[in-house]
Amino acid sequence: MTGSDIARAILDGNSFMVLATSDADGVPWATPVWFATEDYRSLYWVSSPDAQHSRNLAVRPEISVAVFDSTQRPGEVQAVYMSGTAALARDVEEGIAVFSRVAVREGLGEWGASRVTGDARLRLYHATVAAHYVLDPDATTDTRLRVTL
Repeated sequence: MTGSDIARAILDGNSFMVLATSDADGVPWATPVWFATEDYRSLYWVSSPDAQHSRNLAVRPEISVAVFDSTQRPGEVQAVYMSGTAALARDVEEGIAVFSRVAVREGLGEWGASRVTGDARLRLYHATVAAHYVLDPDATTDTRLRVTL
């Protein structure tokens, strides 16, 4: 299995990502969020604009992300590490369509733009992934291998 295969399998098989942001002073914050993707490069999630990670994105769009299966035993787990930028989704219709398709597939029901616009409590966020990494399966140390998806 190639590094790209590993990354795809992890992203296809897991629903939560750990989103790492930082505030204007550079103070880090990490939080798990349920996410949806169809192309591995655009990640969508819904959050309150008042959440710490959302407030951080408003002032500093750079992010790091980790996706992994937390049910695996230590030493056996593989993860996808990503870096990129994120903000409120510009194209809500397109983004919510992706989010909804994945939500329906996962048994969570449909989502429409009305759930993330106007007076709604939540907003749709979009991350653009610039780089994907996995742990090098052939290395004996924690060596990340950049992969293309």
